Amino acid sequence: MCTFPNILTFIRVLLIPVFVGLFYWPTPRSNMLAAFVFILAALTDLLDGYLARRLQQTTKFGAFLDPVADKIMVCTALVLIVEYYSVKSSQFFQGVNLLVSIPAIVIISREIVVSALREWMAEIGKRSQVAVNWVGKWKTTIQMVAIAGLIWRHNDPMIYGSLALLSVATVLTIWSMVMYLRVGISSMRE
Repeated sequence: MCTFPNILTFIRVLLIPVFVGLFYWPTPRSNMLAAFVFILAALTDLLDGYLARRLQQTTKFGAFLDPVADKIMVCTALVLIVEYYSVKSSQFFQGVNLLVSIPAIVIISREIVVSALREWMAEIGKRSQVAVNWVGKWKTTIQMVAIAGLIWRHNDPMIYGSLALLSVATVLTIWSMVMYLRVGISSMRE
């Protein structure tokens, strides 16, 4: 249980309150620092699974904690971004709140649906049929870059580029959810 990949995952969990604190810290560079912590957490997400397989240190605890830590980090970031842009959209970014809120709702909803599907598939002994696929990996990568940009918000091009990436991530989110649901529905018919 105390493997290097699991330690990385646990560090990601510990970074969540640090990220939230930096997000709300009222200093000029706090958004950049919050984005840095988010990127650091995203990198631990990339590394922990890779290292677990590479070092042959996969554990049931790691298989449980990794997706939970990922979802908590992403959902926390999305909620904070929605809050920030809903307040700021009336001042600076007219209409941006919808461009953030709708993707956030879709992404969080997908995480709930796919998590429930994976749990159900595990109960019926078919967990391996809903393993992560390439669409999900691209979705996660693009989503992390978009969220980091929306947290950093260095300038308008970064914000609008991040919004465009968030839209792409939302389309991939829907696509991957449909792929997972197809597997789940076909398993129900058996």
